[in-house]
Amino acid sequence: MSSDTPVQVQILGKDYHVACPADERQALLASASLLDKRMREIRDSGRVVGGDRIAVMAALNITHELLIMKNQQDGLDGRLAQLRERLDAALKEVG
Repeated sequence: MSSDTPVQVQILGKDYHVACPADERQALLASASLLDKRMREIRDSGRVVGGDRIAVMAALNITHELLIMKNQQDGLDGRLAQLRERLDAALKEVG
């Protein structure tokens, strides 16, 4: 089991130290980079002012995308289950 080590990330020009298992370091850095990018896009649009509001908007946008992907995955899982059932039925008829 790996112990948590501090990882420094920068979001909107501010440094944050986050405890993270060593094997998840790259994922944390990628997550921080994505969050920083999204927050900069929101800030640069000029429609949202204030770090807290920018963070909330970024979180909502990313969460919305996650839910869309989850729904798509659920649909694909359902379709795959249907195809498995059809395949099993076809194999029973043949065998």
